[in-house]
Amino acid sequence: MPTERPSAAPPSSDAAVPAAGAHPSLQSTEVGRQELARTLVAVESVVPALRLLVGLAIAALIILALYLGQALLIPLALACLMGFLLDPAVTRLQRWGLPRLVATLMVVALALGTIGGLGAYLGNQVADLSADLPKYQKTIRTKLRNLRTLARGPSMWEGAVRTYSTVEQEMAAPSADTGRVQQVEVVRDEDKPVLRLAQWLGKVSEPLTQAGIVLLFVILILLDRDDLRDRLLRLMGGNPHVATDAMDEAAHRIGRYLRMQCIVNVAYGVPMAAGLWLIGVPGAILWGVLAMVMRFVPYVGPLVAAVFPLALAFAVAPGWDMLMWTLALVLVLELVSNHIVEPWLYGSSTGLSTLAIIIAATFWTALWGPIGLILSTPLTACCLVLGRYLPGLQFLEVLLGSQPVMDAPHRLYQRLLAEDVSDAIALARSDIVQRLPARPTVADKAAAVEGFYGQVALPALKLACKHHAEAATVEHRMRLSNGMEDLLEELTEDYPGAPGLADAAACGRVHCVGARWAVDAWAARMLAHSLQLQGLPATSASHALAPDRGLDAIGDWQEVQWLVLSTLHGQPHILLRQWLRRIRRRYPQLQVVLALWNVSPEGLQGEDLQRLGVQALVTSLHEAVLRIQQAASPVPTTAQGCVPARRPLHEAQRLQHLQRSGALDAGCTEVYRNAALKAAHAFDVKYAQVSLVDADWVHTPGGLLVHGGVPPASPGLPRDASICAYVVQEGQSVVVDSLARDPRFADNPWLRRAGIQFYAGVPLVDAAGMVLGSLCILHDAPRNMDAAGLAVLQGMAREVMQQVQARAQGATGAPPAA
Repeated sequence: MPTERPSAAPPSSDAAVPAAGAHPSLQSTEVGRQELARTLVAVESVVPALRLLVGLAIAALIILALYLGQALLIPLALACLMGFLLDPAVTRLQRWGLPRLVATLMVVALALGTIGGLGAYLGNQVADLSADLPKYQKTIRTKLRNLRTLARGPSMWEGAVRTYSTVEQEMAAPSADTGRVQQVEVVRDEDKPVLRLAQWLGKVSEPLTQAGIVLLFVILILLDRDDLRDRLLRLMGGNPHVATDAMDEAAHRIGRYLRMQCIVNVAYGVPMAAGLWLIGVPGAILWGVLAMVMRFVPYVGPLVAAVFPLALAFAVAPGWDMLMWTLALVLVLELVSNHIVEPWLYGSSTGLSTLAIIIAATFWTALWGPIGLILSTPLTACCLVLGRYLPGLQFLEVLLGSQPVMDAPHRLYQRLLAEDVSDAIALARSDIVQRLPARPTVADKAAAVEGFYGQVALPALKLACKHHAEAATVEHRMRLSNGMEDLLEELTEDYPGAPGLADAAACGRVHCVGARWAVDAWAARMLAHSLQLQGLPATSASHALAPDRGLDAIGDWQEVQWLVLSTLHGQPHILLRQWLRRIRRRYPQLQVVLALWNVSPEGLQGEDLQRLGVQALVTSLHEAVLRIQQAASPVPTTAQGCVPARRPLHEAQRLQHLQRSGALDAGCTEVYRNAALKAAHAFDVKYAQVSLVDADWVHTPGGLLVHGGVPPASPGLPRDASICAYVVQEGQSVVVDSLARDPRFADNPWLRRAGIQFYAGVPLVDAAGMVLGSLCILHDAPRNMDAAGLAVLQGMAREVMQQVQARAQGATGAPPAA
């Protein structure tokens, strides 16, 4: 039961009175300290409100500045947008050897020429179309007359409409004594031609001026890109890493968004023009280009672009077929573009949620008008990037981003607390499905379920332990208990083990039991289910051990070979020693494994297995499965104690590709050496190497790790002793945070002699998709590897294979056979 923590009581009135007979200076000092303490408490209570007010005031000032400075900020924003769009072309020309000024002028001139030529062509189209419009007047009158006749015809609402019209006329009729009202119309003198010309020039000069300012800004931005970037980096603070990452991400998101927007618009406008041409609508190319241009305006643009071809289809054909076909074409293109093309091309280019895009469009439109609507998505993407990299603006990422603001363990824990069991089960199923390949095998399903338990469910149980005595109420604990029971039952039914492995009436060879609380029992059930999916006869107890219940109340463990004692307590040593003594006295034949889920591997370094009387200590579900799997079903080892990796099914074909690829040539050693040095420097590790897995030997030419006893002419190690052979076996990346905690490599003499504690390897894949080996990094201390770092290592592996293939192609004069 959680203990009640005494609250800090306010100081009593007696405490404020100094002791009798105390020196006056001491009395004044004590009173001053008490007054200072009260003042500090009052200030601390006011500080959050002041921060909120200051933040709101700053936000109001920024919005006011954006509104008042729109005459300057709108052209600058448009110029930045065009700069993001044109800068890749300028950079490409500069790489080809042209000066920056020449490349900028060429790209700008090409863009202006394209816009001018397109405008001239569209102007001719508009002129031809306007000349043909009088021909369609008869058709328009006939259709409008038919619509008017249809509208005036009797309907089910005719009586109600007539009654309402009569009442409205009677109420609007003037009284008898009211005189007639004479309508007075003020006729203005016709403006003089000079005034009309001045008015026309005034209307035209403003957009021309804005266009000139935008053009000037675009040229300056393209010319001084590097200098502007340096100045922005300086303004963003003294940390160049954060500022560089923020600017790179903003440029990448906005540039990719604009390029994808152009592709989407072209993919919409070309079918629109072709479809209108087949239907027979005049000016099909004009309306296709208009659709392309107007789709740059979110939400409103496609509607405006669709009005013109629909109106023309209504006016041209005497019947209604052309109008219906045109409407069907617009609807089909909108559905295909919005639900297929845009999600496929955009992906996560902006990282904004749908609600954030709509709210941003409303905000920027109210602030800057139609131009704000066009700029809303790029500007909001910049705000998202600022919120990601600046701690003071982190709320922007939470409000605008499309990524979940809570990780999977927190979401699962919250769903269970909210008694939303169906959503928790859906979250678990979705997580498991995302871990499965396209064609999952039984082993893939077992690994996916184990991954969910180890990376989502167990961390959620750790959160439950943390909040058990701090914030959880009785109702919360009951919801968690009921929800977790339902979740585990559903997953057991969705992914059952082999028949007969989980007999509830008896204990299997491997029996998992919780040490004290319900969370311990749930973790034991997860481990038992994972072992069943691996084909082991594992069971679990429905309740955890408790001090008031003896071992007889738990069950008979005479047939049990391996007992797994599961606990999520942070410091369970005293409790576990008590239980282990009782278990040893009653069941001396048991092999005991302690699963300490809430203890870090570093905290187990001082534990003595013999002193505790257990066979193994594990801290993660994956480690527990490997340990028990190896103990219950021993894997054949080599004479040196290594656990060799299995050969893949296509091993003979893979070896042929390795021999023909040219990767084993001595000329590639320098490529491998450079890759190893680059990887070791980038990841700040001690060793790195390129490993080429042959039939019985793993070649490591140019590697930074030299294995003892290996001749210099043949660097490497036996295949059965190499971790890189597991990369070939799995066909994907392999990361081992702590080799000492992994039973496959803990007793490997080659790794122990080299002092290796961390390994991360990614496959080297040739043009035919065969895994020839791996690019790996190694370190003499345990480390963690995140997804971003693994992606960088995979990119380096692709570069190595590109260099090897280029060298082989240059030597033979033909590309490597696929």
